[in-house]
Amino acid sequence: MVSVVVPIFNEEELIVRFHEAVANAMESARTQWEVVYVNDGSSDSSLEILRGLQSLDSHVVVVELSRNWGHMGAISAGLQTAHGAAVILMDGDFQDPPEVLPQLIDAWREGAEVVVAVRRSRQEKRKVLAKLFPLFYRVMGTLSDYPIPLNAGIFSLMSRKAVDSVNAMGERNRYLPGLRAWVGYKNQVVFYDRQDRLAGDGKLSFISRIKYAMDAITSFSYKPLRLSFALFFFATFMSTILGLGMLIPKSPVVIVGLGIASTVFFVGGLLLLSLGVLGEYVGRVYDEVRSRPLSLISRVHRFPAMLAPQVGMMSVQGDGYQNRNATEAA
Repeated sequence: MVSVVVPIFNEEELIVRFHEAVANAMESARTQWEVVYVNDGSSDSSLEILRGLQSLDSHVVVVELSRNWGHMGAISAGLQTAHGAAVILMDGDFQDPPEVLPQLIDAWREGAEVVVAVRRSRQEKRKVLAKLFPLFYRVMGTLSDYPIPLNAGIFSLMSRKAVDSVNAMGERNRYLPGLRAWVGYKNQVVFYDRQDRLAGDGKLSFISRIKYAMDAITSFSYKPLRLSFALFFFATFMSTILGLGMLIPKSPVVIVGLGIASTVFFVGGLLLLSLGVLGEYVGRVYDEVRSRPLSLISRVHRFPAMLAPQVGMMSVQGDGYQNRNATEAA
């Protein structure tokens, strides 16, 4: 069986259409499947819609979190709940197209343990993010101590072996593409064109994306710390040059004023930079020491095995739902 894990936060406009697209894609893949929707404390009617889908489709598993835990918390809860021999992670806003799911499954069937969906192109109506995403991936590729595929988010397939390895990690500030690359195993890449959201606005704030980027850099690279040492030697060199330059005959006032100002600003800036980098690492050490869970599951809604054959597949007729033939669904 293949599990599809989808974090959901206030996506009432898209859930029904998204599930129908996933169901059609998984049926074409000719495999047993389940889709695990993780309701991450939605304040709209997302949970009610998901429960309605579950009453019509026995493939649907609904994980209800106790509150909003964020994207990584919801994904981690889904990974812990999924039962499949392979687990696919994707977002529920159609930016990760469900039509790619059979390609991921085919690559897994050919022997890949981890199949990464890499963006060949992306459409993004938010122009600032469209510029920042490629920049982030280039910076991450330069800084990372491990080879992490560029232009790849959470959209991927992992075998049960890889999922168990990721679940076994106890760290709290997670960057999933990095963890996925760190565990190793046989990798394969599937390229796709990333679309813009079908409806609504993105749920991750700009600050959350910055925090996610910092988690990525500090979790998989010591280079920022090493950069502090390099800047220390550079500052020492510059201080020496400035000291030698002050030996050249000039007005005493100019020599003293420029020397003090340059030294204070230069050394002060380097100290603040070093303290900022160290602060990022110390903060993450603090998170690890506290050992708080990434998320707490309030309830898992799953059909009993004896009831599954009695429930048909979901189809959409206009704005409503309709059961397909129960025998066909079974």
